[in-house]
Amino acid sequence: MKLIKIISFACITLLSSNIFAKTNEAARLFSRAAEFSQVKISPGGDYLSAISQKDDKAMLLILDAKTKQPIHVVFFPGNAQVGRYEWVNDERVVLQKVYLKGWSNQPQYFGELIAVNADGSDSTYLFGYKGAEQQTGSRVKKTNTAIRATATILDPLPDNKRFMLVQALPWGGGGSNTAENTQKVYRVDVYKGSRKKIASSPIPYANFLNDHEGNVRFVSGTKDYVNSTLFYRDNNEWVDTAKLNLNLDAIAPIAFSNKKDSLYVTASESGGTRGVYLLNIKTGDKQLVSRDKVVDPSNLWINKTTKKLYAVEYENGYPTYEFVDSKDPSAVYIKQLLAALPGHQIHIVSQTNNAKKMIIKAFNDRNPGHYYLFDADAIKLEYLVSKKKWIDPEKMAEIKPIHFTSRDGVEIHGYLTLPNGLEAKELPLVVNPHGGPHGPRDWWGFDPQNQLIASQGAAVLQVNFRGSGGYGINFENAGHQKWGTEIQYDIIDATKHVIEQGIVDKERICIVGGSFGGYSAIQSATIEPDLFKCAIGFAGVYDLPLMFDEGDVQGRRAGKRYLKEVLGEDEKLLESMSPTHNVGKLKANIMLVHGGEDERAPIEQLESLEDSLNEIDYPFKKLVMDDEGHGFYDDENRAKYYSEMLSFLKTNLKL
Repeated sequence: MKLIKIISFACITLLSSNIFAKTNEAARLFSRAAEFSQVKISPGGDYLSAISQKDDKAMLLILDAKTKQPIHVVFFPGNAQVGRYEWVNDERVVLQKVYLKGWSNQPQYFGELIAVNADGSDSTYLFGYKGAEQQTGSRVKKTNTAIRATATILDPLPDNKRFMLVQALPWGGGGSNTAENTQKVYRVDVYKGSRKKIASSPIPYANFLNDHEGNVRFVSGTKDYVNSTLFYRDNNEWVDTAKLNLNLDAIAPIAFSNKKDSLYVTASESGGTRGVYLLNIKTGDKQLVSRDKVVDPSNLWINKTTKKLYAVEYENGYPTYEFVDSKDPSAVYIKQLLAALPGHQIHIVSQTNNAKKMIIKAFNDRNPGHYYLFDADAIKLEYLVSKKKWIDPEKMAEIKPIHFTSRDGVEIHGYLTLPNGLEAKELPLVVNPHGGPHGPRDWWGFDPQNQLIASQGAAVLQVNFRGSGGYGINFENAGHQKWGTEIQYDIIDATKHVIEQGIVDKERICIVGGSFGGYSAIQSATIEPDLFKCAIGFAGVYDLPLMFDEGDVQGRRAGKRYLKEVLGEDEKLLESMSPTHNVGKLKANIMLVHGGEDERAPIEQLESLEDSLNEIDYPFKKLVMDDEGHGFYDDENRAKYYSEMLSFLKTNLKL
């Protein structure tokens, strides 16, 4: 195997010369959004591109791949900015136009797709509700493409210079056939915006799979966010695979195989962890290809040229690859790159059609990510840019996987962030439960909030409690209707586990979480009032019965079904698991943080807990950002929260 040569190309970093100066203030340092993201190479290899920031808004940079000099910049006026984008042929990109509306921690996307050539010419409004003039830094061609639907690029079809596939969710619908049931796939002309519908999903929340020629052949979906179903297309009709009696749950299509009528899917047997199976949709025969006994796949790696599966990534502690096809060129390259960049995880994030040049992202727990250009012929790696160049990985904290057995015998996994340069003994601790709770999980990798806390000398504990995603269906379902009991017991038991290891000081422990984690912070403090010195709830739900009346989850039929499944409908049980109804048990110092425009956990959740605390004259600190949503998107707002959080933690933990 040839040794990869690594060279550094500094010229491109000149693009960042106009960002505001570095500061030693910890809150500002860790609150800053990534300087570069979505770094890509065009299908023909002539151009590089990336999302960067101007005036606190995302813009698209397009550069000459040889000279690294900017050719064109896409920057929208007003409150609009560039969202996700794809190269659809050698010269043309299609991008989402998104809006900063203030009510969400992410820019709002209303389905508008705009195309532009690399040199800025021939800008066209392809898809969206306006179907007329837009601005991308040059005049945009008017089209008759108005459609009231939210579009995402299903497949850019980079080998097809004229067309791409777009998946669209129509607005409205009415009656029993609501919009959530009518997702469609269109074949869209990337120059004119003309489109032709080629498929409609038979199930909500569709996950389509098309072949190399652009034929949509499989779809999976769900009616309740919990159970999923797979369909295949036969003579232009959707056929439910339930008739095959596969004895598989949560089936989702991922890639085609060389065998006729066969494809790779992820699925679970008997509620265990999801594995990769080779499934024949005519005979029902299935073959297990890859499965980990502890965790589901974290990533599935498809060769962009052949559309064949070559590797499965798992994260049972640290991330690892299992190579399904070790001879695939991409698999060979990843092995070489892992050897060339020890201590880093490697992702191929973009590549040319001939797979001769690739954009590589290398990252780990201390490094938010470096982007490289990899030349497969020369076996050469060229540094391009960093996501956050102001972060010094050598000064960051290490994240170590942990596992323990809960009070009722369930194995629980998590991560412990240890301050750099301090002995892992009698440290102050901040417990940081994740959101969700069902679906998300914590991962090994760079986390700005946890690194911020660790920089002040405290350890940070993350727990993949039962109910978390990524550990199999049974493990996730075990958290259903246990939000305020077993889930919190796992968090509490994890805290006691690191105390018993002598790593943390039992007298200096706080708990801080966002969304469901915000709920967990206050709920755990009611269950174990003497364990936590302080608790910070960020965008939390504190009154579980209120979830059936307020917020964007209950506003959808699938959302109502989900709430009934994961919470149940016993109001007294829900009240017993709600901090709002149990404030008399609290002893910890409390801080509540919320966005005034939060739609997921609306401000009524904060107000409900606030009223209960005021009724018993329980002191608490409050921070509300009126123009923020379910999380703080603005750097300045996030810095203010981080600063207030650190001050609160330092007072309570004596940092």
